[in-house]
Amino acid sequence: MSQTSNPIVFFEDDSHIDLLPLTHTRAACDILIGMSSIRDKWEQHLSLSSVLLCREYLRPLYKTLQQSTAKGPHLYLNARFLPSVDLLRQVQELQEEEAIVSEDGLLLAYRGGTCSDWLMLKERAAKATQKPLQATTPCISHPWDVFQINGQEILNDIQRGFATQKQELSISNTLIGSPDQVFIGTGARCEAAILNVEKGPIVIDRNATIMEGAMLRGPLYIGPNSVVKMGAKLYGNTSLGKHCKVGGELSNVVFQGYSNKGHDGYLGNALIGEWCNIGADTNASNLKNNYLDVKAWSYRKQGFINTNTQFCGLIMGDHSKCGINTMFNTGTVVGVSCNIFGGGFPRTFIPSFSWGGAAGFKTYRLEKAFETAEAMMKRRTVELNPQDKKMLEYVFNFSAQFRRD
Repeated sequence: MSQTSNPIVFFEDDSHIDLLPLTHTRAACDILIGMSSIRDKWEQHLSLSSVLLCREYLRPLYKTLQQSTAKGPHLYLNARFLPSVDLLRQVQELQEEEAIVSEDGLLLAYRGGTCSDWLMLKERAAKATQKPLQATTPCISHPWDVFQINGQEILNDIQRGFATQKQELSISNTLIGSPDQVFIGTGARCEAAILNVEKGPIVIDRNATIMEGAMLRGPLYIGPNSVVKMGAKLYGNTSLGKHCKVGGELSNVVFQGYSNKGHDGYLGNALIGEWCNIGADTNASNLKNNYLDVKAWSYRKQGFINTNTQFCGLIMGDHSKCGINTMFNTGTVVGVSCNIFGGGFPRTFIPSFSWGGAAGFKTYRLEKAFETAEAMMKRRTVELNPQDKKMLEYVFNFSAQFRRD
């Protein structure tokens, strides 16, 4: 347990830029990996709530340290690090004015007084007693890290207790493997599907629906109120956040939530944000024809970098959409609020608020993007509030430097 009942303070260091476009619209600790966000994992381990020390334009969306009435000392945690057993132990042993720092000088944790921003935290932690990191722990440094560690995080989250409910699997289903590896939440329905758990468990969270003929392989997580459509093929290491709807073929894909891929088409080794819609028969390559490592866009380098992996498919930010029969090349990075359509392959970096396809792009006007977002969110009885609009306006202005029109 923690030495204080004060909430955890998740901080973002300068590396949040390496996780764009996902971190355009959320703090890094709120990225879904496995069955839960990084924030949820730490809160579960430490039995504490949390607040954020984040970028100024994101503060209206969160309960922040500036709004908290809790007095110090606070436990500050780097929003990009997941809790391993060894790191958890080292964090719990951290004393006031001590910091955990990696071999290359990266700040992981600090216990101390209230800080107003990242720069103040950085200065205070630099003056604290430095404790070297004594753990091997997962860290998300780039978007593709999310799907690469997703399968293991499904297993870790089950051990953390995120899969507590277990209904009986209906006899209309075909199960390959042990029934102990199937977790079905309250209100979930799964009928006439094929479930293979020989290589990992399958978790079907509360009120989710698995339609007839779906084929599922673990490790796999289906989030609350999500729907897997008839005949869908879901391979292992895949996670669907809440309120997703998917069909076709998915392999090692992470949907953050509220996004749809309702029809045939292939996605592999991919990361999809919230409020996205993937058109019917959309296909995204995840392997180059020459079998070399994939290169993908880096916002920090403002150019393409080696992902050091053979398999990297589509990375798509929140509120983006693509039309029917869209084709994406290997390692395509799509920003926030894009609308992509037409024949041919669009370029492999599509800046936020782009409208078009292989024939070229123009700016997707902010008011039109708001209309689309409001219409989609209304279908899930969620409001695009003024704080969301201000956040998206910031992303619109930031991304102007990358748009060509």
